[in-house]
Amino acid sequence: MTKTRIVVPFLRWACLLVAGRYSNNGRRSIELIDDGDGEPIATATINLVNEYCGPDEVYIKDYSENEGMLDTLVTAGVIEEPMERVQSGFIKAPRCKLTAKGLSLWEEVDE
Repeated sequence: MTKTRIVVPFLRWACLLVAGRYSNNGRRSIELIDDGDGEPIATATINLVNEYCGPDEVYIKDYSENEGMLDTLVTAGVIEEPMERVQSGFIKAPRCKLTAKGLSLWEEVDE
């Protein structure tokens, strides 16, 4: 099976999306790395352990240095528009459902 490659523009980089899972609860995570040199650029997701998150959902970090992440991933067809926004400290984190395209990133991760 060929690994799904999704490259998105974020800030000044072309970023490859890398799927993973949080070690403490197995929820899905998304990292962005520079598609040219492999350097880490951003973590797109946050792990709100005390909040509900379905098996095909993620919380997106769309504040501070990640401002614009939500729009980037929605435009790329990786996630849907937020179902809700959950208060976490001083921010409201968007909870989003992954699209079929987004879920394809985990094909090799979950083998």
